[in-house]
Amino acid sequence: MAENKLNILVILRECSDPRPPARLMAKGAGIRERGLRRLTNPADLEALEHALELRDAGVARVTAVAVGPKPLEDSLRLALAMGAERAVRIWNGVLAGGDAVAGAHLWQRVFAILRPDLVLTGNRLLDGGSDPAPALAAARLNMGCVSAALSLLVKDKQAEILRKGDRGARQKIAALLPCAILCEAGFKAPRYPALEAVVAAATQPVEAWGLEDLSLPEWEVGALGAALDQGEFATPRPDPLRSTTPDPSLPAFERILALLSGGIQPREGKMHFLPPEEVVESLMAIFRSEGLLPEAKA
Repeated sequence: MAENKLNILVILRECSDPRPPARLMAKGAGIRERGLRRLTNPADLEALEHALELRDAGVARVTAVAVGPKPLEDSLRLALAMGAERAVRIWNGVLAGGDAVAGAHLWQRVFAILRPDLVLTGNRLLDGGSDPAPALAAARLNMGCVSAALSLLVKDKQAEILRKGDRGARQKIAALLPCAILCEAGFKAPRYPALEAVVAAATQPVEAWGLEDLSLPEWEVGALGAALDQGEFATPRPDPLRSTTPDPSLPAFERILALLSGGIQPREGKMHFLPPEEVVESLMAIFRSEGLLPEAKA
Protein backbone atom coordinates (compact mmCIF):
# COMPACT_ATOMS: atom_id res chain seq x y z
CA MET A 1 0.00 0.00 0.00
CA ALA A 2 1.78 3.06 -1.28
CA GLU A 3 -0.01 5.45 1.07
CA ASN A 4 1.55 3.69 4.07
CA LYS A 5 5.10 3.93 2.79
CA LEU A 6 7.61 6.15 4.55
CA ASN A 7 8.40 9.41 2.81
CA ILE A 8 12.21 9.69 2.92
CA LEU A 9 14.02 12.86 1.91
CA VAL A 10 17.74 12.56 1.13
CA ILE A 11 19.83 15.74 0.99
CA LEU A 12 22.64 15.56 -1.57
CA ARG A 13 25.48 18.08 -1.58
CA GLU A 14 28.53 18.51 -3.78
CA CYS A 15 32.04 19.02 -2.50
CA SER A 16 35.47 19.60 -3.96
CA ASP A 17 37.89 16.74 -4.43
CA PRO A 18 40.59 17.45 -1.82
CA ARG A 19 43.35 15.82 -3.87
CA PRO A 20 44.02 18.55 -6.47
CA PRO A 21 45.80 21.65 -5.13
CA ALA A 22 43.34 24.36 -4.11
CA ARG A 23 43.90 28.07 -4.63
CA LEU A 24 42.24 30.88 -2.71
CA MET A 25 40.33 33.66 -4.43
CA ALA A 26 42.01 37.04 -4.63
CA LYS A 27 39.27 38.50 -2.39
CA GLY A 28 36.98 36.76 0.06
CA ALA A 29 37.02 33.39 1.77
CA GLY A 30 36.50 31.17 -1.26
CA ILE A 31 38.29 28.57 -3.34
CA ARG A 32 38.85 29.03 -7.04
CA GLU A 33 36.70 26.64 -9.03
CA ARG A 34 39.18 26.40 -11.88
CA GLY A 35 41.08 23.13 -11.78
CA LEU A 36 38.87 21.56 -9.09
CA ARG A 37 36.89 18.37 -9.59
CA ARG A 38 33.40 18.36 -8.07
CA LEU A 39 31.91 15.17 -6.66
CA THR A 40 28.88 14.11 -4.65
CA ASN A 41 29.61 14.16 -0.93
CA PRO A 42 30.46 10.53 0.01
CA ALA A 43 28.57 10.64 3.31
CA ASP A 44 25.44 11.81 1.46
CA LEU A 45 25.70 8.85 -0.92
CA GLU A 46 25.86 6.51 2.07
CA ALA A 47 22.75 8.19 3.47
CA LEU A 48 21.09 7.58 0.10
CA GLU A 49 22.05 3.91 0.30
CA HIS A 50 20.38 3.64 3.72
CA ALA A 51 17.21 5.12 2.20
CA LEU A 52 17.32 2.84 -0.85
CA GLU A 53 17.59 -0.25 1.36
CA LEU A 54 14.31 0.74 2.99
CA ARG A 55 12.84 1.34 -0.47
CA ASP A 56 13.98 -2.11 -1.61
CA ALA A 57 12.22 -3.57 1.41
CA GLY A 58 8.99 -2.01 0.11
CA VAL A 59 8.43 0.31 3.08
CA ALA A 60 9.58 3.67 1.69
CA ARG A 61 9.79 5.99 -1.29
CA VAL A 62 12.82 8.20 -1.74
CA THR A 63 13.11 11.83 -2.83
CA ALA A 64 16.56 13.32 -3.48
CA VAL A 65 16.92 17.08 -2.98
CA ALA A 66 19.91 19.30 -3.72
CA VAL A 67 20.54 23.04 -3.49
CA GLY A 68 22.75 24.46 -6.19
CA PRO A 69 23.11 25.47 -9.87
CA LYS A 70 22.34 23.25 -12.86
CA PRO A 71 25.56 21.13 -12.75
CA LEU A 72 24.23 19.67 -9.49
CA GLU A 73 21.69 17.74 -11.55
CA ASP A 74 24.44 15.18 -12.21
CA SER A 75 24.26 14.14 -8.54
CA LEU A 76 20.47 14.01 -8.68
CA ARG A 77 20.50 11.86 -11.82
CA LEU A 78 22.93 9.54 -10.07
CA ALA A 79 20.37 9.23 -7.27
CA LEU A 80 17.66 8.45 -9.84
CA ALA A 81 19.86 5.81 -11.42
CA MET A 82 20.46 4.24 -8.01
CA GLY A 83 16.71 3.97 -7.37
CA ALA A 84 15.27 7.26 -6.07
CA GLU A 85 11.75 7.99 -7.36
CA ARG A 86 11.95 11.81 -7.35
CA ALA A 87 14.66 14.46 -7.72
CA VAL A 88 14.35 18.15 -6.84
CA ARG A 89 16.94 20.87 -7.44
CA ILE A 90 16.53 24.20 -5.63
CA TRP A 91 18.39 27.28 -6.77
CA ASN A 92 18.27 31.03 -7.02
CA GLY A 93 21.18 33.41 -7.30
CA VAL A 94 20.37 34.99 -3.94
CA LEU A 95 21.03 31.67 -2.18
CA ALA A 96 24.77 32.09 -2.61
CA GLY A 97 26.88 33.28 0.31
CA GLY A 98 24.61 32.06 3.11
CA ASP A 99 25.62 30.51 6.42
CA ALA A 100 24.05 27.76 8.55
CA VAL A 101 21.26 30.05 9.79
CA ALA A 102 20.24 31.03 6.26
CA GLY A 103 20.48 27.40 5.17
CA ALA A 104 18.25 26.36 8.06
CA HIS A 105 15.56 28.79 6.83
CA LEU A 106 15.65 27.11 3.44
CA TRP A 107 15.60 23.51 4.69
CA GLN A 108 12.85 24.29 7.20
CA ARG A 109 10.63 25.39 4.33
CA VAL A 110 11.55 22.34 2.23
CA PHE A 111 10.71 20.00 5.10
CA ALA A 112 7.39 21.78 5.65
CA ILE A 113 6.45 21.36 1.97
CA LEU A 114 7.56 17.75 1.41
CA ARG A 115 6.64 16.58 4.95
CA PRO A 116 9.18 13.73 5.13
CA ASP A 117 8.94 10.99 7.74
CA LEU A 118 12.70 10.64 7.61
CA VAL A 119 15.44 13.07 6.55
CA LEU A 120 18.78 11.48 5.68
CA THR A 121 22.04 13.18 4.82
CA GLY A 122 25.74 12.97 5.60
CA ASN A 123 27.18 13.85 8.97
CA ARG A 124 30.06 15.84 7.45
CA LEU A 125 31.14 17.36 4.17
CA LEU A 126 34.34 16.00 2.67
CA ASP A 127 35.79 19.47 2.06
CA GLY A 128 33.96 21.65 4.58
CA GLY A 129 33.40 19.60 7.73
CA SER A 130 30.12 19.84 9.61
CA ASP A 131 27.03 21.44 8.07
CA PRO A 132 24.55 22.20 10.90
CA ALA A 133 21.82 23.63 8.62
CA PRO A 134 19.72 20.41 8.27
CA ALA A 135 19.89 19.76 12.03
CA LEU A 136 18.85 23.36 12.81
CA ALA A 137 15.92 23.08 10.42
CA ALA A 138 14.80 19.83 12.07
CA ALA A 139 15.03 21.43 15.52
CA ARG A 140 12.83 24.34 14.41
CA LEU A 141 10.15 21.84 13.36
CA ASN A 142 10.49 19.87 16.64
CA MET A 143 11.97 16.89 14.80
CA GLY A 144 14.51 14.67 16.50
CA CYS A 145 18.02 14.56 15.05
CA VAL A 146 20.66 11.84 15.44
CA SER A 147 24.23 12.35 14.23
CA ALA A 148 27.05 9.94 13.32
CA ALA A 149 24.62 7.13 12.38
CA LEU A 150 26.17 3.84 11.26
CA SER A 151 23.08 1.69 10.64
CA LEU A 152 19.35 2.24 10.52
CA LEU A 153 16.24 0.16 11.10
CA VAL A 154 12.68 1.52 10.90
CA LYS A 155 9.63 -0.21 12.30
CA ASP A 156 6.36 0.86 13.92
CA LYS A 157 6.92 4.58 13.25
CA GLN A 158 10.21 4.44 15.10
CA ALA A 159 13.81 4.50 13.91
CA GLU A 160 16.44 2.43 15.66
CA ILE A 161 19.89 3.88 15.00
CA LEU A 162 23.34 2.57 15.80
CA ARG A 163 25.60 5.59 16.07
CA LYS A 164 29.29 6.18 16.66
CA GLY A 165 30.12 7.54 20.09
CA ASP A 166 33.27 8.94 21.64
CA ARG A 167 36.49 6.91 21.64
CA GLY A 168 35.09 4.26 19.30
CA ALA A 169 32.02 3.48 21.40
CA ARG A 170 28.69 2.47 19.86
CA GLN A 171 25.26 3.68 20.97
CA LYS A 172 21.80 2.38 20.14
CA ILE A 173 19.16 5.11 19.95
CA ALA A 174 15.43 4.93 19.27
CA ALA A 175 13.85 8.02 17.70
CA LEU A 176 10.21 8.65 16.90
CA LEU A 177 9.33 9.64 13.35
CA PRO A 178 9.57 12.17 11.85
CA CYS A 179 13.26 12.69 12.53
CA ALA A 180 16.52 13.62 10.81
CA ILE A 181 19.49 11.25 10.72
CA LEU A 182 23.02 12.32 9.81
CA CYS A 183 24.98 9.32 8.50
CA GLU A 184 28.66 8.73 9.10
CA ALA A 185 30.93 8.08 6.12
CA GLY A 186 32.95 4.91 5.57
CA PHE A 187 30.54 2.32 6.99
CA LYS A 188 28.26 1.48 4.03
CA ALA A 189 29.29 1.13 0.41
CA PRO A 190 26.82 2.84 -1.96
CA ARG A 191 25.52 0.65 -4.76
CA TYR A 192 26.81 1.00 -8.29
CA PRO A 193 23.93 1.67 -10.72
CA ALA A 194 23.52 -0.49 -13.79
CA LEU A 195 24.23 1.00 -17.22
CA GLU A 196 20.56 0.74 -18.21
CA ALA A 197 19.54 2.70 -15.12
CA VAL A 198 22.12 5.40 -15.85
CA VAL A 199 20.84 5.77 -19.41
CA ALA A 200 17.23 5.92 -18.23
CA ALA A 201 18.07 8.52 -15.56
CA ALA A 202 19.53 10.81 -18.24
CA THR A 203 16.01 11.45 -19.57
CA GLN A 204 14.11 11.45 -16.27
CA PRO A 205 12.79 14.85 -15.16
CA VAL A 206 14.51 16.78 -12.39
CA GLU A 207 12.19 19.30 -10.74
CA ALA A 208 13.57 22.83 -10.53
CA TRP A 209 12.34 24.95 -7.62
CA GLY A 210 12.97 28.62 -6.99
CA LEU A 211 12.20 30.94 -4.10
CA GLU A 212 8.71 31.54 -5.49
CA ASP A 213 7.99 27.81 -5.22
CA LEU A 214 9.13 27.86 -1.59
CA SER A 215 7.36 31.15 -0.76
CA LEU A 216 10.56 32.43 0.84
CA PRO A 217 11.59 36.10 0.85
CA GLU A 218 15.08 36.93 -0.36
CA TRP A 219 16.11 38.50 2.95
CA GLU A 220 15.78 35.18 4.82
CA VAL A 221 18.20 33.15 2.71
CA GLY A 222 21.65 33.50 1.20
CA ALA A 223 23.97 36.32 2.18
CA LEU A 224 21.03 38.54 3.18
CA GLY A 225 19.74 35.96 5.67
CA ALA A 226 23.14 35.09 7.12
CA ALA A 227 23.63 35.79 10.82
CA LEU A 228 27.37 36.31 10.39
CA ASP A 229 28.97 38.49 7.74
CA GLN A 230 32.22 37.46 6.13
CA GLY A 231 35.05 39.61 7.38
CA GLU A 232 37.50 41.34 5.10
CA PHE A 233 40.98 39.91 5.04
CA ALA A 234 43.95 39.70 2.74
CA THR A 235 46.84 37.31 2.43
CA PRO A 236 50.33 38.80 2.89
CA ARG A 237 52.50 39.33 -0.15
CA PRO A 238 55.21 36.72 -0.52
CA ASP A 239 58.64 37.95 0.54
CA PRO A 240 61.11 36.28 -1.83
CA LEU A 241 64.45 35.25 -0.41
CA ARG A 242 67.14 37.38 -1.92
CA SER A 243 70.44 35.69 -2.63
CA THR A 244 73.68 37.62 -2.99
CA THR A 245 76.17 37.06 -5.80
CA PRO A 246 79.33 35.47 -4.39
CA ASP A 247 82.62 37.23 -4.81
CA PRO A 248 84.18 35.75 -7.97
CA SER A 249 87.63 36.04 -6.43
CA LEU A 250 86.73 33.45 -3.75
CA PRO A 251 87.56 29.76 -4.17
CA ALA A 252 84.86 27.54 -5.66
CA PHE A 253 83.88 25.84 -2.40
CA GLU A 254 83.49 29.22 -0.64
CA ARG A 255 81.26 30.50 -3.46
CA ILE A 256 79.12 27.35 -3.15
CA LEU A 257 78.82 27.90 0.61
CA ALA A 258 77.81 31.52 0.01
CA LEU A 259 75.04 30.42 -2.38
CA LEU A 260 73.75 27.72 -0.02
CA SER A 261 73.72 30.11 2.94
CA GLY A 262 71.80 32.76 1.01
CA GLY A 263 74.48 35.33 1.70
CA ILE A 264 74.12 35.05 5.48
CA GLN A 265 77.50 35.52 7.09
CA PRO A 266 78.13 33.58 10.31
CA ARG A 267 79.06 35.65 13.33
CA GLU A 268 82.68 35.67 14.29
CA GLY A 269 83.32 33.95 17.61
CA LYS A 270 85.68 35.49 20.15
CA MET A 271 87.42 34.00 23.16
CA HIS A 272 88.57 36.21 26.04
CA PHE A 273 91.23 35.12 28.51
CA LEU A 274 90.98 37.78 31.24
CA PRO A 275 90.76 38.01 35.01
CA PRO A 276 87.21 37.67 36.44
CA GLU A 277 86.78 41.40 37.03
CA GLU A 278 87.73 42.29 33.46
CA VAL A 279 85.52 39.50 32.06
CA VAL A 280 82.51 41.02 33.86
CA GLU A 281 83.33 44.49 32.50
CA SER A 282 83.75 43.09 28.97
CA LEU A 283 80.40 41.27 29.16
CA MET A 284 78.64 44.39 30.44
CA ALA A 285 80.13 46.38 27.57
CA ILE A 286 78.79 43.82 25.08
CA PHE A 287 75.34 43.88 26.69
CA ARG A 288 75.28 47.70 26.54
CA SER A 289 76.29 47.73 22.88
CA GLU A 290 73.53 45.21 22.06
CA GLY A 291 70.91 47.20 24.00
CA LEU A 292 70.23 44.39 26.47
CA LEU A 293 70.51 46.46 29.62
CA PRO A 294 67.69 48.69 30.97
CA GLU A 295 69.89 51.78 31.12
CA ALA A 296 70.90 51.24 27.48
CA LYS A 297 67.21 51.13 26.44
CA ALA A 298 66.46 54.30 28.41
